[in-house]
Amino acid sequence: MVKDTTRGEFRKRLYFLTLKLIEFIDLLPKDNVSQRMADEIFNSGTSVISNYIEATAANTKKDLKDYTIAAVKFANECKLWLALVRDSKRAKPEKVKWFLDELDDISTLLADSIK
Repeated sequence: MVKDTTRGEFRKRLYFLTLKLIEFIDLLPKDNVSQRMADEIFNSGTSVISNYIEATAANTKKDLKDYTIAAVKFANECKLWLALVRDSKRAKPEKVKWFLDELDDISTLLADSIK
């Protein structure tokens, strides 16, 4: 788990990321494929913070590890959907870059906390 001294800051960072994802999703085109991709971004993106919060409330080390691993997996899935949105030209690359960089950093921090 992320160190105790930064746990609150990390939670705020995840919360901010989630809010920014919601804003981004609202700006995507309204065609069928874009909206399906938006649903996947929403589901995987919000699952990062929800699994992190579950990890912080875990009763066992196994649960802590399992929820943290799930948060990493959802961060990676969210990166996939964001890259697809970018590469299918449904969003400008510069609009997606921050999310990809942030999710890379978050997934690295989470994965490092498991070791």
